[in-house]
Amino acid sequence: MPFTESQGLIYYSFETFNHAGVLNAIFTRYGGCSKEPFQSLNTGGTVGDDPAAVVENHLRIFRAINRPFESRFDVWQVHGDDVAIADQPRLQGEPHSKADVIITDHPEVTMMMRFADCVPVLLFDKVKNIAGIAHAGWQGTMLRVAEKAVLAMVEEFGCSANDIIAGIGPSIGPDVYEVGDEVIQRTRQVFPAVWRDLLLTRNGITTLNLWLANEFTLAGCGIRSIEHANISTYENTQDWYSHRGENGKTGRFAAIIAARQVDG
Repeated sequence: MPFTESQGLIYYSFETFNHAGVLNAIFTRYGGCSKEPFQSLNTGGTVGDDPAAVVENHLRIFRAINRPFESRFDVWQVHGDDVAIADQPRLQGEPHSKADVIITDHPEVTMMMRFADCVPVLLFDKVKNIAGIAHAGWQGTMLRVAEKAVLAMVEEFGCSANDIIAGIGPSIGPDVYEVGDEVIQRTRQVFPAVWRDLLLTRNGITTLNLWLANEFTLAGCGIRSIEHANISTYENTQDWYSHRGENGKTGRFAAIIAARQVDG
């Protein structure tokens, strides 16, 4: 089963990553201490939640995955395509780097990003033991942030696309993500060969398939193993935070990945 319960927290993980022996966890909103409307495992520190509750939620997550909280590396996500190379954990109190991709070859680093409809893209090179994560909302998707993540793995660590597995996590679903003219035009420009597969218009409403857009981007980089969670945050707000589904007043759920621990 893709869901695991640990110390009262429930998280999703990709089977292909589990088979590769790599830690990966995308946490639902259960098991935290935040009060409404952030109930309960909110990890977003800029949404209006009690800061003490947010810190406690982070601590609970790291206890649930049996990793030191001091191993955390997170960033200030800005809907761009900049890449942060995590050579070591981010020290408590150290300013966040502005980035929407994190990559590491250090197993002692636990990478974390926050989501509430945008697409978590997890990456792992099974041969070189390089892990990465990308934050792909519509803006990041149009910037091909998933491709930037793969290219950074190749250029920084000599990875081969054939060895990289990818996971497309819970995020707003293709049938409910309504978009306007700006996004429609950008989609046609960025994905000229496949935009008709990505945009669906019914009854005058156009929706964008972010899942498929990121799959096309990854496949275009040579990634052959792409696993989908196929979970729509918008349609499952009892389990996940959704910015659209909760009219902007909601929390952020955490996605975690780390390189595989090496014995000896």
